Amino acid sequence: MSESYIQNLFAERIGGNKYGKDTAIYKFEKIKRAKRAATSANPGIELIDMGVGEPDEMAFPNCVQALADEAAKPENRGYADNGGTEYKIAAAKWMREVCGVECIDPETEVMHSIGSKGALTVLPHCFINPGDIALMTTPGYPVYGTHTKYLGGSVYNLPLTAANNFLPDLDSIPADVLKKAKSLVINYPNNPTGASATPEFFQKVVAFAKKNNIVVVHDSAYAALVFEGRPLSFLATPGAKDVGVELHSMSKAYNMTGWRLGFVVGNALMVKAYGDVKDNSDSGQFLAVQKACAFALGHPEITREISEKYSRRMDNLVGVLNSHGFKAKKPKGSFFLYVPAPKAATSPDGKRIAFEKAEEFSQWLITNALISTVPWDDAGPYVRFSVTFIAKGETQEQRVIGEINKRLGVMKFEF
Repeated sequence: MSESYIQNLFAERIGGNKYGKDTAIYKFEKIKRAKRAATSANPGIELIDMGVGEPDEMAFPNCVQALADEAAKPENRGYADNGGTEYKIAAAKWMREVCGVECIDPETEVMHSIGSKGALTVLPHCFINPGDIALMTTPGYPVYGTHTKYLGGSVYNLPLTAANNFLPDLDSIPADVLKKAKSLVINYPNNPTGASATPEFFQKVVAFAKKNNIVVVHDSAYAALVFEGRPLSFLATPGAKDVGVELHSMSKAYNMTGWRLGFVVGNALMVKAYGDVKDNSDSGQFLAVQKACAFALGHPEITREISEKYSRRMDNLVGVLNSHGFKAKKPKGSFFLYVPAPKAATSPDGKRIAFEKAEEFSQWLITNALISTVPWDDAGPYVRFSVTFIAKGETQEQRVIGEINKRLGVMKFEF
């Protein structure tokens, strides 16, 4: 049967006439397949999923009630477009009271996003022309880079290594790359490493951006999930508003993954450009969602309670992993624990297997222990554990942690 003429019409950015013919199996699909196979082969045994990068619980009841109340109001039924005054004001107030960032104008320096992912797809359209370069960290969330490539630009990756505290080495960027670079995308607390930035690093980023005429996009989706002190905002750095914007998310800090709301805050000209492109991409998030999230931002104690839960789980998980030879170190925030993968493991039947990549270890762990993680081999073999495993209350948390300890205890790991 001959191919449809449509096969020859696909844009080169998604594969051209080869679209749909790629037989490669990508990382997350491999994980899904391994989980299905493991549960099928071991009926009745719980699969402990520590690869899920989203909260394990629903939004708090008072936030759900606020959404229900706002959804019932006729004035909220229309298109939001780039509006939603209550949410802008709440975001500016949250930045001031929670992050210590003063003088945010809610009218010109804040705009809602349909989640951080939505903002990361829009912002490249504001800056990237064919031939331009986006500076990004690896491992990391690829969306900004994907759209940079769609637009004819390219990505220069900055490895995140333990030797540099999982911060990018800005001094390592070649001069010819800097000449074409338009933007630097950073993300702290970081996914997947869990690392936090420092005020000194942010100061260096501001100076770097000004020196090289580069805009900064700080994806701060995990900012509020800190285990001590207040969240560290890039915009608290002197001069930061001159060079960039910060992206915040309701998903992680308020258990609102499916609500799809966040905000872009910072440089007024960048926020305006984001809004102009966004206005040609969507018609805004439902006003009832925006108003309910404005209510949530007024209750930062919600995030503190969520952070306390993740901190408690992190303490317990780090202890268990280290008791079995892993080199785990509790991060200062997020719900991600990034640890070097073992070089080999021996199962209870005495079978030893060596791992060249973290992906091999992750697949083995799913198959042999029914524990799911996410492997990263971009800057060394690491696996990411997430403390968002399903467990209601501390008793259930202890049960899950105990089960992890039990399953790892019958194996031997080599590092």
